[in-house]
Amino acid sequence: MRYDHYHSIDIRMDGAVCIVSLNKPELRNALAEEMREELKEFFQMVGDDRSVRSIVLTGKGNVFSAGGNLKALQLLDSKEIQNRMERSHELIRLMLRLQKPIIAAVHGAAAGAGFSLALACDMIFAAKSAVFIQSFIKIGVVPDLGSLYFLPQLVGRHKAMELMLLGEKVHSDEMQKLGVVNRVVEDGELLGETLRVARQVAGNPTLAMGLIKQMATSGTLEELEKTFEAEKQSQSICFESDDFKEGVQAFFEKRKPVYH
Repeated sequence: MRYDHYHSIDIRMDGAVCIVSLNKPELRNALAEEMREELKEFFQMVGDDRSVRSIVLTGKGNVFSAGGNLKALQLLDSKEIQNRMERSHELIRLMLRLQKPIIAAVHGAAAGAGFSLALACDMIFAAKSAVFIQSFIKIGVVPDLGSLYFLPQLVGRHKAMELMLLGEKVHSDEMQKLGVVNRVVEDGELLGETLRVARQVAGNPTLAMGLIKQMATSGTLEELEKTFEAEKQSQSICFESDDFKEGVQAFFEKRKPVYH
């Protein structure tokens, strides 16, 4: 199959491993609409591509992904937000349903929806200097793309609440201790080590791998649908609030927001 028609993502093959790079470094790989749609198309196509046996998801430039594109988001009304959330949820469903392992290689920052995207992968490898940020609270919105489901499952309710309510940077070493990150790798060795494991995984029998992932995620998908519906409703309320407007304005003005 051909994957050379994309603009927001870059696809290249390394044997049976497909390396998918978020390719908007000038926007810190923000998950703009075009990127989400291209990722959805890729994950739909790659399921039928027998030459691909495992996938590495990473980002070009200095970060994995800084999350949503705030300039575009602040122009949307509640109905448009709900429609956008529905389209974004389909990306996470496709990743979980794909019967091929996806390994995230996180460098720089995985913030907001970028953090959620990493959580939807089957494994996360991180550079030593990488940071993970549930930054949603900083602009007056709720975590989305499944974070509200994934995080409590991984780290427990109390720690998840701390991460989501404080929105602070958490370094990769701490994330490994919490069970979110599988391996922490020296910065210059991240992609090489991730590829080494991805090649090892690609050598496994595909039928067994696919069934393992299917069984491991079947319950997740059922529970996640409840979270997606709640996200959609809650996020549309938040995006019409004065808190969101103040949070975004403060972000662009590089000041601390004042919430009332």
